[in-house]
Amino acid sequence: MRVALVTGAGPGSIGEATAAALRGTHRVLTTTRTCPVTDDTHPLDLTSRESVDALASWVGASIDRLDVLVNNAGIHLDLRSKWREPQLVDGHEIHWRTNYLGTAQLTRRLLPLLLDTASTYGEARVVNVVSKLHDRGRNAWLSDGVTPYDSWAAYGTSKLALVHEAAEIERRYGALGLHGYSLHPGSVYTRIADRGLETAPVLARLRRLAAPLERRSLATPEEGARTTVFCATSPDAVPGGYHRRSAVAEPSVDALDAEAAARLWDATDDLV
Repeated sequence: MRVALVTGAGPGSIGEATAAALRGTHRVLTTTRTCPVTDDTHPLDLTSRESVDALASWVGASIDRLDVLVNNAGIHLDLRSKWREPQLVDGHEIHWRTNYLGTAQLTRRLLPLLLDTASTYGEARVVNVVSKLHDRGRNAWLSDGVTPYDSWAAYGTSKLALVHEAAEIERRYGALGLHGYSLHPGSVYTRIADRGLETAPVLARLRRLAAPLERRSLATPEEGARTTVFCATSPDAVPGGYHRRSAVAEPSVDALDAEAAARLWDATDDLV
């Protein structure tokens, strides 16, 4: 049976909906930031090298094939743009460390299993859940950091890096059967904003009061998961491409820079 790993599958999330949709055709392993270890679940904190390594080791001990890695876990903090200096974790800006470096570390650790699966069964896929806000990122900030600092630009740059990563996986490993995809899931009602409003209790309470209206105006997690599942399973998904609404789409101009993607890949090898 095919096997998929979906990160960031907490309650009410796109990851949870993605895992549910894939279970009809795959054995699905999942992660959340804090959860007990079971046969199919394991905690993952993308800011922690030790946590990423522990998950990768658990995956390697639990399965002998990995057909799909869905890199869904991520954060978007400081929604009110109050930060004037980057918040650092493990020496890196928190969005960069969590959304990009943690994800890249996990992907690198699982590359041998993914490549072995592709060689044995003909194909494997890495699916990076990004955002249309990757267009807030710039290639110049991939190495030098966002200057002047803006948390939304930092978030966008971390997602731009994941678009590059998916495209570079395709360039480096596509001929071997390992394909990379990135996607924007749409505007979805999830709990991703909860952490971003932890320091704003009044706004958090207003958001809770407005939740019924927000749910009606935004896509459900199940609707948001459709493009992820499309990239994970469909023969119509374009390897190396960026997708929206279950179809290939045009990413930002910076995301099309193959030289920037190659430089980022090489630099990331040194960091993870």
